[in-house]
Order: sequence, then structure tokens, then C-alpha cells
Amino acid sequence: MCKILIIRFRRIGDAVLTSSICTTLKRSIPGCEIHYVLNTCIAPLFDTHPDIDKLITFSEEEKHSFFSYLRKIRKLMKTEKYDIIIDARSTLNTMYFPLFSLRSKYRIGRKKTYTRLIYNYRVDNVDINKNIIQHLQKLLDPLRKEFDIKDNTQFYLHCRGTEKSSYKSYMQSMGIDFTKPVIICAVCARLQYKRWPMSQMKTVLEKLLDKYSDTQLVFNYSGGQEKDFAQTLYKQMGQDPRIYINIEAKSLKELAALISNCDYFFGNEGGPRHMAQALGIPSFAIFPPDISIKVWLPDRSVAADGIEPQEIDYKAAHNEELSYQDRFDLISPEEVWRRLDKNLQNLIY
Repeated sequence: MCKILIIRFRRIGDAVLTSSICTTLKRSIPGCEIHYVLNTCIAPLFDTHPDIDKLITFSEEEKHSFFSYLRKIRKLMKTEKYDIIIDARSTLNTMYFPLFSLRSKYRIGRKKTYTRLIYNYRVDNVDINKNIIQHLQKLLDPLRKEFDIKDNTQFYLHCRGTEKSSYKSYMQSMGIDFTKPVIICAVCARLQYKRWPMSQMKTVLEKLLDKYSDTQLVFNYSGGQEKDFAQTLYKQMGQDPRIYINIEAKSLKELAALISNCDYFFGNEGGPRHMAQALGIPSFAIFPPDISIKVWLPDRSVAADGIEPQEIDYKAAHNEELSYQDRFDLISPEEVWRRLDKNLQNLIY
């Protein structure tokens, strides 16, 4: 049996996208066993993933306690004896995994100055002609001589039926009527530079409610500034009863269940948007400057669509004399609504 370790610390979207490697390998190497290393807070999203046999998690406390971190990695690598190690990030922190497993036949990482002696196969770090999934699949190139690698561009999340139905009951208790369309809206974002201005978001949402009067909007947000942003927008929209501000997902599992019970996703680009695509929920996202749709929206279609500044005015979007906000403002509410409305008509109404 071939035992494989895939390492992908960081955020929700990164982990969701990298899971495509797990699916590719599971379909390409018969009988292989796949272990996935990721942050503890993200792991619950993958506990039912059919292409992942074992989740190996590290909490923020473990990652910031250097000697505890090393001890855990050393014990893991000594116990499991992996045949293949794929380090999707190849940072100074993740290189300890292959370092403690130098007998692994394949130690695959990114081509960086400090990875030369640790990884016996290194892949170029940047290819501007490929999207993120294709970029990740390049990590499998060293395996192609020995295995018949069947590239998979899809990425999946799986929400248990019981979890989905339980959350649906909760949403109904909060007033949601599932005979009418439900749209989850990422009106803000964890990272401030990814947030489309509130006034512009308000304009689009008002147009949506004006045209499709039976639509129900669920504002999705985390705590702190995100919550303040969402509540301020809610008040500016007159606390419209068709907007649900208090349906809260208290964990990523609940967020997956929430998204699964919605008909559509609209809002800022980020982890929840990746989750929507992975769960098969149609989406339209607003991409900020320097976050390329070509790279970060694999398999773009009517069901997984978005808008970015450079589509509106390529030269202005790359003009370094313009401020970041000026470049973000190239995306007008009118253009967002034109595209969003067209997609909604094709998919929902």
C-alpha cells in the first residue's frame, strides 16, 4: 500500500482547493492511503471527505511552540513511514516533515532556495498561465513516470444529510421560508482589503430585493469588525425583514450546512465562496485588485462566476499610480448587478 502525506496549512480556501490533489491521487493510485495535514480549526470540514483517510491537525498553540511542534512532526514521520510527501506550501515551518522522513521515495515541494537539500523533487513555484488547481496539480509531475496520474480539476466538500437537515430546521425556526429563494451574502470579509465598499454592496442588494421581492438574504460574517460591518449595512438597508442578520454559523461545519441550504452565494471573494463552489452551490463573487479570477476561480462558469477590476479596465487595474481603492472602484454596482442578474435568471428565477 502506498502511503501519502499532503501538507497544507493556512486558510479555508487554500485547504479546500488543495483537496483536489487528494482526489486526483485517490483515483490514480489504487489502494493508496492519504493523510492530510492542516490547521485544527479547518479540519472538521474534511472529516467526511471520501478521498482523505486521515486528518492530521496542528493547533495554533502547537505551531507556535517550536519544540512541541518538532516533536509532534518527528513522532508522526517515524510512526507512519510515508512513501510520498507533498508539501503544497514548502515554507520553513513545513520543511520539517520531509526532513524527518528522508527515506521517503518522493519528497515533493516548491522550488525555493532553502528547499534544495530537503526535497528530492522540486516544482516551479509560479506559472501565470495556470489556475490554482492546475498549479497544484503540477506538484504531482514527479509521480507521473511511476503512476498513471489522472488529473482532477474538481474540489469537493461533503455535508452530512443529518447536519444539513438539522441546520435547515434551525433556519426555519429563525423565519426562513424554503419555498422562496435563499441567498447567502458575504457582505464583508475577514481581510479588509478584500471588502467591496459598503455603499456599493448596498446598491446591489437593494436592486436584488427590488426585482426579486420574495428573495431572502442571509448575511454571513464572523465576529469583530465583520459583524459590525454587517450590522451597519443591515441598518442602512432599513432592517428589511427579508434580510436575516441573526442566522449565525458557530463553526465551519455549521457554515457548510448553512451554505448547503442556500440556493446561491453572492459577495466578497474568500473562503466561504470556495466552500460554496466545493458544495455545488452557484456563486458570484467580487474579486479585489491583484486577486486574479483566472488563478483563483477554477472552472469558471455561470454557476461559479465573478468580476474583477481588470475585466472592466485592464490598464487602469494595473496602473500603479492609482490607489488600491481607485482600482477596486473600477467595479461599479451597475456592472455587478448586470452580471449577477443575468446569472440569477439563468440559475434561480
